[in-house]
Amino acid sequence: MAERIFLGLGSNLGDRRAYLERALSRLARTPEVQVVARASLYQTEPLGFTAQPRFLNTVVELSSRLGPRALLQRCQEIEARLGRVRGRHWGPRRIDLDLLFYGMRTIAEADLQLPHPRLTQRRFVLVPLAELAPQFRHPATRRTIQELLETLADDKGVMSYREGDSDLRPLSDKAGGDPRRQSVIRDLL
Repeated sequence: MAERIFLGLGSNLGDRRAYLERALSRLARTPEVQVVARASLYQTEPLGFTAQPRFLNTVVELSSRLGPRALLQRCQEIEARLGRVRGRHWGPRRIDLDLLFYGMRTIAEADLQLPHPRLTQRRFVLVPLAELAPQFRHPATRRTIQELLETLADDKGVMSYREGDSDLRPLSDKAGGDPRRQSVIRDLL
């Protein structure tokens, strides 16, 4: 059985949605990577350095023949091609790709940590992740994504987002329901 891989995407500079779509398109064109499912888009408040625009965030599920390190490298290549400039920690960025889970693997190296070390503290990651995989278990805590979301202390606003929406809808703490799977091809066209 293939390992379930989850990747977080975020952008808060320029045409945020376009940067997310370009990153997804580049991922989908990578021969060893298949985009399996995609969560909805969410608008979120920035963390840390708050004097910056709001983020658009989502999570995608992948399958890949690339190992964790090679997939991370591919994500960093995509970030660079889309103009990501690494500067201020938690600062603004055109695109941010974070490897959240690579199956049940745990890796603790200087440049690669799996699962992502702060995902359990971030509502903007857990909300879209719960949309795709509410029953997926964190390999270290053994808690489901839904359980992590329900007990999260983070109170940063996460609002659902649709193109052209002027009315952003705040979400409750619970994503609930069946995982939603969307056609990535339709969304990329």
